[in-house]
Amino acid sequence: MNKWNRRNKCSHRCDPKNLCQRLRRLLSDAEKFIMFRIWFRGIYCLYAKRPVKKDKVLFVEVREKAVSDSFRLLYKKLKKEKKYCIHTHYLRSGFSGRLEYLRRCTAMLTDLSDAGYVFLNEGCNVIGSIPMRRETVLTQTWHACGAFKRFGFSTAELKYGQTAEELKKYPYYGNTTYVTLSSPKISWAYEEAMLLQDRKECMRATGVSRTDVFFQKKFLKRAREHFEQCMPSAASKKVILYAPTFRGHASDAVSPDVLDIPKLKQTLGDGYVLVIKHHPFVTHPPAVPPDCADFAKDVTNEMPIDELLCVSDLCISDYSSLVFEYSLFERPMLFYAYDLEDYFDWRGFYYPYEELAPGPVVRTNEEIADYIQNVEQKFDRARVRAFREQFMSACDGHATERILQLVFQK
Repeated sequence: MNKWNRRNKCSHRCDPKNLCQRLRRLLSDAEKFIMFRIWFRGIYCLYAKRPVKKDKVLFVEVREKAVSDSFRLLYKKLKKEKKYCIHTHYLRSGFSGRLEYLRRCTAMLTDLSDAGYVFLNEGCNVIGSIPMRRETVLTQTWHACGAFKRFGFSTAELKYGQTAEELKKYPYYGNTTYVTLSSPKISWAYEEAMLLQDRKECMRATGVSRTDVFFQKKFLKRAREHFEQCMPSAASKKVILYAPTFRGHASDAVSPDVLDIPKLKQTLGDGYVLVIKHHPFVTHPPAVPPDCADFAKDVTNEMPIDELLCVSDLCISDYSSLVFEYSLFERPMLFYAYDLEDYFDWRGFYYPYEELAPGPVVRTNEEIADYIQNVEQKFDRARVRAFREQFMSACDGHATERILQLVFQK
């Protein structure tokens, strides 16, 4: 190395901004080490000296503030049986302050330490990093069907994910006993994402509990009634559901604002209505233009996504896993992937996107309108059925019972 390069390298190291960044990184690493390796482990091990209670069941929501649809049927059935002592914890990761999050995690680990069963529906490095006792059965129901955008260790080194070193040091899916899947054909993706390649027995194609409602006539009827109350203008018209996923991280999620609602009203307004459902992490969604209120409505805070999937005649999404559930109805889907290259760099996919999508991939509002206007000629039902068979074959309305049988060995 010549003198110039040595001098340049030294000046880079001594740059105040660079030094501040390194210091912040060191402090962050030290804080995380103390929290995970000392505090969380210490709390759990202290209380794990108590005998395991085989009738104690914990449902842990990592981000949500109430029992979500991933748990709802399981939670209700166990409550109804009255054989188990059921506890719920809401960690609010990314949505609560640092001290409040620490308090919630501490309370959860104290409670978890003598629990016989634990249910999670997403990654949790707080639980994944503790030396959990073998008697406790941890079931990961996951919050999505199929295998679409990458998650977990599959995002290591991508813009969305953390470093591979960090994900191994504080694992999100450690201590997993079972992972419930919507199809046996996607187990490879979950093994990769959860670093469970050496524990393939964890993968169980039981079906996904929350999809059971789509096979219940009472639920379908209630969904239709709720929708008619919510949007009376939809009477005698077909329903387009627009349900995009969020952009960015969960804590600062934003929704795309590229759908030209006035143009869609102009071309489709006589025969259709548009309902919009933003991702629950989005706090400031784009507004519907006032002069389009008779055609379009944002129902994010009025109707749950499972009901909207039931009542819609066509779904427009982008990279959301809800298309797997929607395939159960064998209805038309459009994939509005205007930012496909950017999203691929950000998150990545398990399959080539355009090969995976069971409907047209479009990039403009004109393409959306054209497809919907000619949907009867353009819709390929066989393509949706093949998609359903590949990714949703285990979802038949009885997933909840199979999961309970598996976990509690009934």
